Amino acid sequence: MKPLLLPLILALFAAASARAADVLVLCYHDVRDEVEGSPVQVLPDVGRFPQVTPGIAAHLDADQYATSTRNLAANFDWLSAHGYHVISLQQLMDARNGHAALPDKAVLLTFDDGLRSSYTKVFPLLKAYHYPAVMAVVGAWVDLAANGKVDFGLRLYTRDDFVTWEQLREMQDSGLVEVASHTYDLHRGIFANPQGNQIPAVLIPAYDAQTQRYETTDEYTLRIRADLVHSVEEIRAQLGRRPRAVMWPYGGYTGMSDAIAASLGMSVSFTLGLPVTFPDRPFGNAGPQAIPRMVLMSNPTAQNLAWSIQHPFLKSDIRAVQVDLDYIYDADPIQQERNLGMLLERIKTLGVTQVWLQAFADPGGSNAAAAVYFPNRHLPMRADLFSRVAWQLRTRCGVEVYAWLPVLAWQLPDAAMQARLQIQPRPGAQAEAPIRLNPFLPETLTLVGDLYEDLARTAPIAGLLFNDDAVLRDTDDLGAHVPSAGPERTRALIAFTNDLQARVQRWRPEVATARNLFAEPVLHPRSESWYAQSLPAFLSAYNEVALMAMPALENSKAPDSWLRKLAQEVGSVPGGLNRTVFELQTVDWRTRKPIATSKLSKQMQLLQSKGVLHLAYYPDDLKKNNPDIGKLIPAFSASDHPAAQP
Repeated sequence: MKPLLLPLILALFAAASARAADVLVLCYHDVRDEVEGSPVQVLPDVGRFPQVTPGIAAHLDADQYATSTRNLAANFDWLSAHGYHVISLQQLMDARNGHAALPDKAVLLTFDDGLRSSYTKVFPLLKAYHYPAVMAVVGAWVDLAANGKVDFGLRLYTRDDFVTWEQLREMQDSGLVEVASHTYDLHRGIFANPQGNQIPAVLIPAYDAQTQRYETTDEYTLRIRADLVHSVEEIRAQLGRRPRAVMWPYGGYTGMSDAIAASLGMSVSFTLGLPVTFPDRPFGNAGPQAIPRMVLMSNPTAQNLAWSIQHPFLKSDIRAVQVDLDYIYDADPIQQERNLGMLLERIKTLGVTQVWLQAFADPGGSNAAAAVYFPNRHLPMRADLFSRVAWQLRTRCGVEVYAWLPVLAWQLPDAAMQARLQIQPRPGAQAEAPIRLNPFLPETLTLVGDLYEDLARTAPIAGLLFNDDAVLRDTDDLGAHVPSAGPERTRALIAFTNDLQARVQRWRPEVATARNLFAEPVLHPRSESWYAQSLPAFLSAYNEVALMAMPALENSKAPDSWLRKLAQEVGSVPGGLNRTVFELQTVDWRTRKPIATSKLSKQMQLLQSKGVLHLAYYPDDLKKNNPDIGKLIPAFSASDHPAAQP
């Protein structure tokens, strides 16, 4: 079971504390007297693999989630000595409901998987320290037959490896332990796409290779509800109390699974860290549903625990690559896998933190999305490829994957519908590229929202990148009763994207957002009337602003001066440099020639000298090695400057 958890934690592990509840939630797994090695604690370094001190990795225990009994006691000692107050689930619920305030430096202890050590090793320590805790059990594992086995990756676990209902009753009766659901039998992977990726069972609808179809939304909700009902009723029957909390296996959940759990009385849910982008806006626009937990890995000492608690939002500068899925797609599946392998190697080598992955295709060259790379209701599917590539990037490279989609630039197969929804030029004006649908028509919002939700249901994404097609021109005929002024149109397009995000959050509650911004509205804010774009407005609306810092695109005669001015203008806006990603170009689209990597590197270094923190580039031509990643690393790679160790 654990091999599926490790890559997911590596990709998702970010926030350590549940800021909204003012409580730090710690998540432990197995506890043993002997755990090989005592390496440093894994750091919550956003978007990157956790860092381990050189020379220690070879001595890691095979189970990176195991904690020694001695170190667990040392963790408890440290919490007590430094004024932390270990609280119960009831105290957390009272605080959330406004009935009572939490004590300062509140900590909630949680133990996952229902392993036997929770009774033999953890429970005695809880009694010694008078600490309450929440223990999450997988019903199917507690019920394991005498000859049953569970594949934990390390070895096959047997009935003797798991706690019994009698032991759970004893712990519950002590008043120190509350039992939560870890689902009945959803702590496993399921096939999630035609390529055979296994993804956490709660996170995604199942794919049936025989029928070549995905679960419908109704089938998915029925599967999740049936499992949670089984879990709740069994815990009630065995322990006399219904569980009030659910710990989602692997931290994976959806808005629908959370709603089902709440309807069954589990009003508190927990995940394993969030795709945090910036410390000042950790949870996206809508806030989290589940409470994040700090996962304790690699047998943490008291020093390691102290470091992690003191650096809950350790910041990492963003290094993003906007990736054309068209470069990966190939009619030959063998070549397609080779292409994917090349991409993964490039992303790992560069130390990338985010990939903005194209989810659409424009095979006809209309500058609008005429096909997509995911199953959907409205457009041709060029290939069912997005979920495969996104999951490989997430688990093998440890990056956050943002789905890159158009906002308005869609080429519909129904010509009559296209004509009805498409923005037309005002009388006497010429049509402006790209083709765009009218965002003020309710039918447009429904159709585009369907596409966004269809992608989210089959792909666990960390974020959305709204494409640069989201512009409104003075020459556009948008019909009656629509905003005429630039700022009003800017707000209208932001509202449109907020509605798209809300559709995605049905499946991905914690999804973050980024939006492309042309340079002109930054350099000349009055041009907002032409673009319906504004840096201050975007900073208020999205987690990230993907600024198109592309002097060749803007036909600049003095690129270096142009970039300096752009950095200066962004820096003059409060919070501008903290949440703006400067995206450079690797191709001069006027000449259709690649930009030399040496020139690209110098531009990145220039921007960094002016205080720019976050960098990206587009496109990435993996077959032509453009840019040359070997030459780009010194200027771009986040791996060159790892976080400090405790």
